[in-house]
Order: sequence, then structure tokens, then C-alpha cells
Amino acid sequence: MPSRKKTTMFACAFCTCVSSFVLVCVVLATQHWVSSELLFTRTNSSVTISLDYGLFRGTCGQFVGAELQVSKKTFQVADSLSSTRTRSTNVAIIVILVLSLLTSLLSSGFTCTNAVSNPYQTFLGPIGVYTWNCLCGLLILTAMILFPVNIEAHSLSEELAHGCSTSLQKHIKSKHSYGYSYWIMLLILLLNIASGIIIYFYDHARYSKKKEQERPIENAPKDVILF
Repeated sequence: MPSRKKTTMFACAFCTCVSSFVLVCVVLATQHWVSSELLFTRTNSSVTISLDYGLFRGTCGQFVGAELQVSKKTFQVADSLSSTRTRSTNVAIIVILVLSLLTSLLSSGFTCTNAVSNPYQTFLGPIGVYTWNCLCGLLILTAMILFPVNIEAHSLSEELAHGCSTSLQKHIKSKHSYGYSYWIMLLILLLNIASGIIIYFYDHARYSKKKEQERPIENAPKDVILF
């Protein structure tokens, strides 16, 4: 049976891993990733398209001046994308998040296993926890980078705006504000770091204790040697 200290530390790491898993589910389920306002010219006027969307669906509204000209409507992101770059990047982000969901689940399982048993010398031990935590963190970081790239470099919002209104002409300017669904990924990243730090401190303490027990006899006190 594991010591009380080990059980406590791995239980804390388990809580952070489970929290990470739950938050990845929230990120995938909610659609408040970004809010965009895009100004376009139109025949004899200008129009502002307001977008709120995530990876799967969103809403758009059309404003002329300060008045809402067309009531907000819901759209499916995949159906509104015609560019291969934006579509493939969006799919890649979804796949990456699903993989991060899997790795966070595995990390939770590994920390739970270590909280109730002692698989030190196998991949089920701290090495496995480190591995899945690192993979989950890297996947989340990749998703955090790809989504703004899809907006800024691939003009995702502009493409969705054209799907919202067919009479748009020249794009003048746009403003983007990232929502809580996006920033939750930063919290997931911090939780993965926290669980890794917890396991590191336990592993380091265990290693130091093991080295202390294996200390050569010449380093022992003289009275112990005489005895």
C-alpha cells in the first residue's frame, strides 16, 4: 500500500487532471470562442457584421449604422466554410482537443492508480503521468495557437461574414475579442503544469530519501561505524 503522503499528493494531482478533463469538455461544448465585428462596404452604404462563434456553430447579425437590420441567426461553422485552409485548420483544432481529452483522461487514470498502488518501475508510475500531462499541455497549447492563426492569417471571421450576408463588398476593418471558451484552455494548461509539479515534488522527495538510505557506510557517523 502507498504511504499517506503519496496518496495525498497523487490524489491532489488526480483532482487537477480530472479538472483538466472536465474543462476540455467545456471547451468543446461551448461556442464562446470569439466575438468579431467586421466592417464592409456595400452599395451606397457600409454594414457591420457581428459574429459570435466557436468550433461548431455561431450566431451572426447585420448592422447598418447603429441599428440591427437583420435579426441574429445561427449558423454551422463547417457549412459556412469554403476555403480549404480554414476548414482543415478548424478540423485540426477539434481533433487536437479530442486527443487532449483522451490524454487528460489517461493522466487521471494514471494518477488514480498511483494513489492506491505503487507501480514505481513501470510506465504506470510517475513517468506515465509526466508523459500524458506533457502531451495534454502541448496539445492544448497547439490549439491555442492554431485558433488565432485561423482568424488572423486565414481570415476565418471574414469568410463566415460572407456566409452571413451575400451583399458584402470590400472588407474595411475587423475587431476580434476572444471569449471564455478560448481562455479556459489557458487554465487547462496551468492545471497540467500544476499536476506535473505535484508529481515532481513527490518523485524528488522519494529519490532523495532513497539516496539517503543507500548512503555508503563511510559517510555514516563514527559511533555507528564503531558499533
